[in-house]
Amino acid sequence: MYSQHTWRNWFRRTEPKGKTPAPLSRKEVETFLSAKGDGKEAPKRKAPKLDYEIGEGVRVKEGPFADFSGQVAEINADHMKLKVLVNIFGRETLVEMDFSQVAKL
Repeated sequence: MYSQHTWRNWFRRTEPKGKTPAPLSRKEVETFLSAKGDGKEAPKRKAPKLDYEIGEGVRVKEGPFADFSGQVAEINADHMKLKVLVNIFGRETLVEMDFSQVAKL
């Protein structure tokens, strides 16, 4: 347990010394809040290909479960993820993966 003296000294060392921080000007705030870029809109992302169906067999291409086979249990098109049932040590385990990490059998 720390003594009262230790706590007091610790707080003195961590408090800011000198002046209080100066407020930002409106121009500085607008610079931080403005979008980065040359005024061009960001390119739109393509809609993901939904080549997979629930219950379909897939093979894991990369990651810790590479070369495992499984079945698609859920499809989350918004986040481009699949939940795949993979057989690990004799038990079906639900594993979440990106579309790019699996391939159709």
